[in-house]
Amino acid sequence: MSSIHVGVVMDPIAEISPAKDSTLAMLLAAQKRGHELHYFEQIDLRLLNGKALGNERKLKVSDDQDCWFELSPVTSINLAELDVVLMRKDPPFDTEYIYTTYILEQAEESGVLIVNRPASLRDINEKAFTSWFPHCCPDTLITRSIRELKTFLKDQAKIVVKPLDGMGGRSVFIVEKSEANVNVIFETITGDETRYTMAQRYVPEIRDGDKRIILVNGDPADFALARIPQGDDSRGNLVMGAKAQTRELTDRDRWICQQVGPVLKEKGVLFAGLDVIGDYLTEINVTSPTGIRELQKLAGCDPAESLFDSIEETLRERQAAA
Repeated sequence: MSSIHVGVVMDPIAEISPAKDSTLAMLLAAQKRGHELHYFEQIDLRLLNGKALGNERKLKVSDDQDCWFELSPVTSINLAELDVVLMRKDPPFDTEYIYTTYILEQAEESGVLIVNRPASLRDINEKAFTSWFPHCCPDTLITRSIRELKTFLKDQAKIVVKPLDGMGGRSVFIVEKSEANVNVIFETITGDETRYTMAQRYVPEIRDGDKRIILVNGDPADFALARIPQGDDSRGNLVMGAKAQTRELTDRDRWICQQVGPVLKEKGVLFAGLDVIGDYLTEINVTSPTGIRELQKLAGCDPAESLFDSIEETLRERQAAA
């Protein structure tokens, strides 16, 4: 495909960890194909009389741990001049994130492909959306009520509780019926019953790793990235020190992907990460899923290349239909 204009909205590129950053992997794949990169942070975006505009800097990237980017001087651009925009701003998923999706939705109305679709970024809470697939998940409760949490704990004996807007394993608690501080934990996690919280039956296979399965346009990568808790930490998050391994997908993994993938594809989610523990789906990550660099290094597969195959195919289909 001829060169396309690729925008990216992300956290400051100077502050990323280049060896681990999936957004950088995407940008390297795009640049390798001859595509032109346009860099934005949230502060660069605005709406003026209904038009999505931005202060952009042309971007060049390198697979170099010491010098991984070059930025040109700032110029103003109508986002409608771009072919595709990667929305790769990390959580928290707060009101500022939502406002950013409104701006990107105006660009989408102008014909720009937004990855992932702004409306779906708003609709798909990464924890709550698992409730659309209860047949894939461990027993799950979403509530503000401490009484309901206590009942769920009594029924399940051991549970995991976590905030709906958390990331990277932060504020995740494992709670057993014998826990002496159960009231404090539930009061803290719900903000004294002012915040919804997810509780799931504890899946002991977490000892073998929390598997990240990357989906590109609904189809899974050939390998899952297993993130294995280390020491006395039970969280399968790389940022929390979990060890990365790759594994071939099991029949159950593929079945879960068959349940979730078509729904995500229909909703315009080109890039997603499913979290699977044992035989159970626990999260559906659509904001800025990670794991590309580890899969490139450990398994020799490249979801970033698959993503741009899909992006280019989508743009070709749009051109053919125009």
